[in-house]
Amino acid sequence: MTTDLHIGFLLFPRVTQLDLTGPAQILSRVPGARTHLVWKTRDPVPTDVGFTINPTTTFDDCPQLDVLCVPGGFGIEDLFGDTATLAFLRHQGAHARYVTSVCNGSLVLGAAGLLDGYRSACHWIWLPFLARFGAVPVAERIVRDRNRISGGGVTAGIDFGLALAAELAGEDVARTIQLALEYDPQPPFDAGSPEGAGPDLVARYRALLAPRMARIEAALAQTAEL
Repeated sequence: MTTDLHIGFLLFPRVTQLDLTGPAQILSRVPGARTHLVWKTRDPVPTDVGFTINPTTTFDDCPQLDVLCVPGGFGIEDLFGDTATLAFLRHQGAHARYVTSVCNGSLVLGAAGLLDGYRSACHWIWLPFLARFGAVPVAERIVRDRNRISGGGVTAGIDFGLALAAELAGEDVARTIQLALEYDPQPPFDAGSPEGAGPDLVARYRALLAPRMARIEAALAQTAEL
């Protein structure tokens, strides 16, 4: 008899949907998995690409999760001082078997006090912010420290999902899921990392994101004053 395995993803406005849907697609295929998309209400939540995703439960109704996962997105700065969201994460994180994140979702775990003293991954451009929360930034695609497992930027969530599937159900199950999804990445360009992209492209991307970096800085400063 398969025991229910409750896997919950924080859903919030302007989430990067692939941070969530990539690992959710994988982890939903783990035997016994029950996937929960959790937000304050059940109203549709806009993603960072414009379409919405419907929560399946609320903070108040969510069962205790075996796996807590926080994806990243353009809306993370609104969560740093969001007392209801941070309280939910602290409560679930205190009892979950695994506390996890994808991309800059790790910063939200940090804001909830769940990464103090832990090694963690993050999207490369946001990685330095982890130290603000007492975390140890690690520039790797998947990072595990005790029961904290984190994936790097966006597409790393797929690799993270497979690694976590292996933790939960064994490597053979994870390999079967990978085969079923035909996950065999062969990107047309070698530009998926700062090293591959080169300094010119990295500089242009940093300039493009400069306004958002400033908003993150402002949000962190405001949160520190609370």
